[in-house]
Amino acid sequence: VKLLKWTKEPEKTCAIAGRLCYSAVGVEELDKKLDETKIKDILTKIVKSGHLSVLEHASFTFAIEGVSRALLAQLTRHRIASFSVQSQRYVKFKNGIDWVIPPTIKKNKELLKEYEAFLKSTEKFYTKLLEAEIPAEDARYVLPNATTTKIVLTMNARELRHFFALRCCNRAQWEIRDMSCRMLKLAKEVAPV
Repeated sequence: VKLLKWTKEPEKTCAIAGRLCYSAVGVEELDKKLDETKIKDILTKIVKSGHLSVLEHASFTFAIEGVSRALLAQLTRHRIASFSVQSQRYVKFKNGIDWVIPPTIKKNKELLKEYEAFLKSTEKFYTKLLEAEIPAEDARYVLPNATTTKIVLTMNARELRHFFALRCCNRAQWEIRDMSCRMLKLAKEVAPV
């Protein structure tokens, strides 16, 4: 998980937006008056009051690689986001396929061996389909949810708060929880409040 881009001064941007709603002065004057302490105070009041629409003025874009298609299915349930996903329709995995192996399977050596054999067999059949000039968009039907993918994901700060509340929770599925916690750590580096 990598934080690619974010709104310049995301917390200040949201604080200005929130303050503007109740201010007779313009943006330039508000901008000059805001220091880190005032920004934190404003954002704390905004969150407490539920005036969360102002958080939509800041956005964060992440690059995510090596996650499963199973995770992707969960991720796309978060509708207030933008997704760009590596296409299995156009990308032909001629140099091998990467897979996600759940920790519970890794712990069981016998099942892990069988799991890996299954994945190797699937990859072999997928390659055979491509070699037989079956289009990648049809060959992909044999690929399991364990197949990894690459994603560029953008969410605004309001949706990220909601996403983190659901997906960083210990009841969330392990893979999406791990990814979400990494995203939260990166977002906090540029917007700690």
